[in-house]
Amino acid sequence: MGQAPRSSLRPLALRAATDQRRHRRVAVALLGRYMLSDRKEYPCQTVDMSPGGVRLTCAVGGEVGERTVIYLEHVGRIEGTIARLLPDGFAVAISATAHKRDKIASQLTWLANRAVLGLPEDRRHERLVPRQTVTTLRLETGREIAARIVDISLSGAAIACAVELPLDASLTLGRTPGRVVRQFKGGFAVEFRLPLSPDRFDENLVL
Repeated sequence: MGQAPRSSLRPLALRAATDQRRHRRVAVALLGRYMLSDRKEYPCQTVDMSPGGVRLTCAVGGEVGERTVIYLEHVGRIEGTIARLLPDGFAVAISATAHKRDKIASQLTWLANRAVLGLPEDRRHERLVPRQTVTTLRLETGREIAARIVDISLSGAAIACAVELPLDASLTLGRTPGRVVRQFKGGFAVEFRLPLSPDRFDENLVL
């Protein structure tokens, strides 16, 4: 039998190249949480990701082949199985439909372009103003300070407060521990010690 015509091979080659690009790993640091088979949630951060897999830095490991559910900022909920254990976390093979993989590919392309072009973060889906904005700050000394939440993201909050706190000051915002990372006129930004769970991130959130 002779070789197949080049024209019949080209679509396969194009599809293979497309699949390879689609599954190219992107170095991206996204905060999130993951759940193992024990049904407990733990904080994590991505190291790199493709539509077919993600590498996580986390404190609590699992077993190879164990199913996990992960919630990531920008990406949302993904499922998969632990494919490889690493010194500081593990790698997950993502289980998803072709449509979901295409969606992840688009999100990763946007994140990669944003980093390369130095674009400001699009916070329309990252930050929200909770219904309950009045809160109490508790300092390490035990002092309590009344404050107001300007907005919240998975990783922190902007706080309006009459008391000026120094950078890196530790505090508890409601029941959520954090530290002061930036100051602005009339308040400061707080970074949470652990990211919030995306599945409860809505206007009814109470810290």
